[in-house]
Amino acid sequence: MGRRKAAAALKAGAGVISEIREKHKMELENLTLTKHPFRTLHFFMLAMLQYFKRLATYILSKGALFVVLIVLVLVPGLLLVVTDGLHKKHVQEFLNYSRFVLWWVSLGVASSIGLGSGLHTFVLYLGPHIALFTIKAVQCGRIDLKTAPYDTIQLKQGPSWLDKKCSEFGPPLYQASAHSVRIPVFELLPQVQLEAVLWGIGTALGELPPYFISRAARLSGSEPEAVKELDATASNEHGPIASTLNQTKRWLLSHSQHLNFLTILILASVPNPLFDLAGIMCGQFGIPFWEFFLATCLGKPSSKPISRHYLLSPYATTNSCILWKRN
Repeated sequence: MGRRKAAAALKAGAGVISEIREKHKMELENLTLTKHPFRTLHFFMLAMLQYFKRLATYILSKGALFVVLIVLVLVPGLLLVVTDGLHKKHVQEFLNYSRFVLWWVSLGVASSIGLGSGLHTFVLYLGPHIALFTIKAVQCGRIDLKTAPYDTIQLKQGPSWLDKKCSEFGPPLYQASAHSVRIPVFELLPQVQLEAVLWGIGTALGELPPYFISRAARLSGSEPEAVKELDATASNEHGPIASTLNQTKRWLLSHSQHLNFLTILILASVPNPLFDLAGIMCGQFGIPFWEFFLATCLGKPSSKPISRHYLLSPYATTNSCILWKRN
C-alpha cells in the first residue's frame, strides 16, 4: 500500500514538474521585445547588472594585478602621447596602425554579424579598395603606390595615392604592351593582403554570436530557432537557388556528427551563406570553442579575401585597360 502511494506521489510530482517546464518554455518563447517589451527590458537590465556585479567582484579579487597592469601600461602610454620628443613620430605611427587595424576589423565584424543580415562591407569598402588599387597600379605601371601599409580608405579619409598623377610615382616599373600594362596578380596581392586579412579576422569574430547563442540554448535545454524552423522554411521557399540552399542545410544537419576542425575550416574558407548555420550547429552539438574559433580564424582571413581578390583583379584590370585606351 505504501509503495503504491509513493509511486502515485512520484507520478504526480513528475507531472507537476513537466507542467512547470512546459509553462517556463512557453514564457521564454513569448518573452520578446514585440510581445512584452517592458518585461524583456527589465530582465535584460537585471542580467546586465548581474554580469557587472560578477565583473566587479573579479576585479576586486584581482585588484593588485589590475593596478600593476594599469601602472605598467596606461601610465607610460599616456606619458608618451602627452610629452614631446623624438618618440613622437613612433607614437603617431603606432596610432595610425591602430586605427588601420580597428577600421578593417570593425568592417569585417559588421559584415558577418547578425545571422546574414550584416552590412555588406566587402561590396562597400574592401572590394572597391582592391579594384581602385588594381586600376591605379595598372595605369601607372607600378605597385609601390602606398606611402605606408595603412594608406587605405579609413572612415572619411581616402588613400593618398588615389588622386595622385602617375608621374608623381615615377616611371613605370612594368613594361606596357600594345594594349595595356600587365602586372601579375601574385605581385598585386601583397599590396592589399593586410587589409583583406584584417577584414577576414573581423568576419571570423562576427561569427561568434551565433555559436554562443546556440551553445547557451543547448545548455538551457532548448533548440535554436534556425534549427527548429528549417523544415518550415524549406516548405515555404521555392526556386532553384532556395531549394539548393535548403538541401545543403538539411545535408549539414544530417551530417552534424562529422563537424570537426577540417570541415569547419572548409566551410569558413569558401564564400557561402551557410556558415551562420555551421556556427549554430557547432554550438548546438558541443564543438569546443577553440576548435571552432581557430578553424574560423584560419579559414576566413586566409582563403576568403584572397579568392575574392583573384576574382576582382581581372575585372579591375579590364576596366583599367579600357581607361588606358581612352586616354
